[in-house]
Amino acid sequence: MEIKHSHVVLDACCVLNFCASGHLIEIVKSVPAQVVVTEVVRERELLTLQRLTGENNEDANQFETAIKKGLLSVIDFNSENEEETFVNYVFELGDDGESATCAIAVHREWAIATDDKKAISFFEREAPHLQILSTLEIVKHWSETEDISSATLPSALTAIQTRGHYMPHRNHPLRHWWEDKMQ
Repeated sequence: MEIKHSHVVLDACCVLNFCASGHLIEIVKSVPAQVVVTEVVRERELLTLQRLTGENNEDANQFETAIKKGLLSVIDFNSENEEETFVNYVFELGDDGESATCAIAVHREWAIATDDKKAISFFEREAPHLQILSTLEIVKHWSETEDISSATLPSALTAIQTRGHYMPHRNHPLRHWWEDKMQ
């Protein structure tokens, strides 16, 4: 996986999937760029992670640890233009996290990681020159660069599916890879 930008802005869905896998820190470490989340996503996702019923908050702990170790940076708007774009994107997308992620990525010319089809379509129209990554692209990269065992990868993918409630759409370019590795 080649990343054409200095930074990758993770949308909430990717954060949740990586946490669900139980390997957030390892996955983020494998990304060949600076990985960031917006303050909007951090606020919302940390709350979501802490509310998981019956969990020992390991997901929230992974997220906080990744931030404390500097593997995942939290960024906020740094100009009125970014904030204005965010407001406009909320109107279009209807979601604060995706809108903040897209606004910052567009203004700073950074890649974005999301699985949300509406956000992907919107981002492709708004910034076709910027790279869009998915959960599967990043997990596949992690599994290949870190030589993840044949037992660990299916377990991580199953956790993403069950705990993260993620299933790649039928036309996802890595759908067959997912199905093959899940067995």
